[in-house]
Amino acid sequence: MSGGEIAWLILAGAFLMLVLVLAVPILRLRHTVDATTRMINDLNDRTTPLLTDVNATVKNVNTALEQVQTSLDGVNLQLAKVDTMTNHAQNVTANVANLAAVVSAAAANPLVKVAAFGYGVRRAAAARRHAEEEREAHDIIKQRRRAEKRANR
Repeated sequence: MSGGEIAWLILAGAFLMLVLVLAVPILRLRHTVDATTRMINDLNDRTTPLLTDVNATVKNVNTALEQVQTSLDGVNLQLAKVDTMTNHAQNVTANVANLAAVVSAAAANPLVKVAAFGYGVRRAAAARRHAEEEREAHDIIKQRRRAEKRANR
């Protein structure tokens, strides 16, 4: 055997040793990959029903949201009607207030005139009585003075 053949034999032996040394971790790695594959398959088997339940729940929530939207649309429609009624009630209230002001002014104006006339009549009557009393008092004083003058003559 020549030196080159021996070197090839040593190289082949070293490669065989390397393969044997690496075979153990590769076999262990194979077991790890198998366990991981089983775990992924098991996880896939468990998540499929879970995702089906989640899809059903989402469909139910969507149905409930559609019902809520329908209810809100109905409520908004009713609120619009209430708003219209409130505006009409406000207009009626304003009209009644205006009518009350007109009736009050119409009734109060003649009453004020009657009251003012009555006050004027009372004052005129009082002034006339006062003037008559003053005239009578003046006449009495004149008569006394004349009587005194006649008595003095």
